[in-house]
Amino acid sequence: MDYTIKNEFLTVVVRDDGAELQSIKTADGTEYLWQADKTFWDDKAPNIFPYVARMTEGKYTADGEGFEMKIHGFLKYMKASMETQSENSITFRLDSCEETKKQYPYDFTYRITYTLEGNKLLTTSSVENKDSRRMYFGLGGHPGFHVPLEEGLGFEDYYLEFDRASHPYRVGFTPSCFLTGHDDLYPLQDDVRMPLHHDMFNEDAIVLKHAPHKVTLASAKGTRSVTVEYPDFPYIGFWHRPNSEAPYVCIEPWSSLPSRDGIVEELSQQSDLIGLAAGKTYETTWTIEIK
Repeated sequence: MDYTIKNEFLTVVVRDDGAELQSIKTADGTEYLWQADKTFWDDKAPNIFPYVARMTEGKYTADGEGFEMKIHGFLKYMKASMETQSENSITFRLDSCEETKKQYPYDFTYRITYTLEGNKLLTTSSVENKDSRRMYFGLGGHPGFHVPLEEGLGFEDYYLEFDRASHPYRVGFTPSCFLTGHDDLYPLQDDVRMPLHHDMFNEDAIVLKHAPHKVTLASAKGTRSVTVEYPDFPYIGFWHRPNSEAPYVCIEPWSSLPSRDGIVEELSQQSDLIGLAAGKTYETTWTIEIK
């Protein structure tokens, strides 16, 4: 089922399947969110929980017990219940159940709240540990945005630009997108900008660490832009389907990274996962600003 929130600037549609964004439109009816196309990518903005990206052989262990999980976790494949809704805000909820326990052993409540504030869409993820032990997880976002955002412009007219100068590192991935353990300096134009071109994604996602926490998708030839701010996320990924001329780009805040190449990870030993004590709640917010 689809639900709508809106204010004078934006109208946002969210589906209970995965609590996934379906649309972000401005008052003039312009759609900013990628609208899914099997030719290039048939998702729009999946939410990532409780693991980011791939696991070696699709497997991991938790307290020595073996489990299997798909890429980016199970949230995107499950129906979340709408818990509360107002004109400009909506909260979805997913509780641990028999189906989640087959993939992930912990008792939890996951909530995701979408809130409109002016021309900004705030996404707040909350994880409550209802288990008797520490739980380990990763989370993030995976929204795709149309490129170009305006008629008469092309993909290569656009760039991604951080809000300050930096010298980030690109996380090293194998061809199958597992960690190599070798990260390389990723040069930015004028220390802030990544000009877009389709072949930059031929080796799959570009995931950066030690980058600023605010990035804008824009064109010097246009007036429309998207800014994503992610203060609590140590990694930011950029992606479209490799070896294609896909007319979108994903901007992905990640709290953690995929498995190391050839290693079936033990969650308690994966240092970048969030470790949440029994009875505690973790909460984080990231923002999409539309202009």
